Amino acid sequence: MTSFDDREKAFENKYKHDQELQFKVEVRRNKLLGIWAAELLDLTGADAEAYTKEVISSDFEEPGDDDVLRKVLADMETKSVDMSAHRLRKKMDELTVLAKQQVMKE
Repeated sequence: MTSFDDREKAFENKYKHDQELQFKVEVRRNKLLGIWAAELLDLTGADAEAYTKEVISSDFEEPGDDDVLRKVLADMETKSVDMSAHRLRKKMDELTVLAKQQVMKE
């Protein structure tokens, strides 16, 4: 194998690792978001767990975070929880940082 092939393989491995890490961070962020939102929606116990799973699975509808944002925002509107898209996106950003810290410790 040439050094070019070695570098290419290393780059591919790093890319794969980075993508896996990003996926884990996003899933963890969505879990944290679901837990946080469930509290605001006055959900407890099994209902809160089920809601958290709904938030996690809502991220698989389309690329990006808009699907999660729409879901949580709509649920809050339904329950008359005062939340703007801007505030929700800011919370998602905060939880992304926390999720990354948690995943990196594992």
